[in-house]
Amino acid sequence: MSVEMPPIGKQPVKMPPREVDSVAALLRQRAEVASVAFDDEVAERLEAYFELLTRWNRTINLTSLPLEPPTAAAIDRLLIEPLTVIPHLSASADLWFDLGSGGGSPAIPLQIARPRQLRMVESKERKAAFLREAVRELELAGAEVLATRIEAVVDDVRNRGKADLVTVRAVRLSAPLFSQLDSLLRPGGQAALFGTTQQTLDLPRGLGIQQIEPSLIVLRRAHG
Repeated sequence: MSVEMPPIGKQPVKMPPREVDSVAALLRQRAEVASVAFDDEVAERLEAYFELLTRWNRTINLTSLPLEPPTAAAIDRLLIEPLTVIPHLSASADLWFDLGSGGGSPAIPLQIARPRQLRMVESKERKAAFLREAVRELELAGAEVLATRIEAVVDDVRNRGKADLVTVRAVRLSAPLFSQLDSLLRPGGQAALFGTTQQTLDLPRGLGIQQIEPSLIVLRRAHG
């Protein structure tokens, strides 16, 4: 199927000291603009993730977005955008793979807001080290880091047809990617693709479009 895309509570956690109060202000402001709602505990943990990312980004290239000082663009892309998928996700989703997790968005903000059994897949060891530190410092129960290539996860027979959710950010929507999604997803499972540019979707049989927004596509694998 070919479709033309348009452009584009939790456990208490001890928060590290905040570096800039403007993170909190920007987060609330951008959430209101995007009509995204969350409670104070989620807000504090999102701020803690942003500040951890900022510290590590000084020595490891985790994101090219401007973090110091925090900008609306960075808050939107890293914190708000991941939460926009929540209304489209099945409430029963449990096992979740985030492919090419890098700096942790969309996986970490979404895990903060809606915890699941999250597997963050990242082949670059320094980025994987950051993700492990984020899991530890933010106390992300149910999350773990797989420091391996995406292909190794897809080829592991234990993972085939098991995922309730797969997330990916800023990728080229290609036949190999759709094949990977189709392999990992269980019948009825969903895939959320973030930050994609205008492209044509040539989906294999079994994968259908559930939702298309300017920077988000949600796919669902057919039952049976």
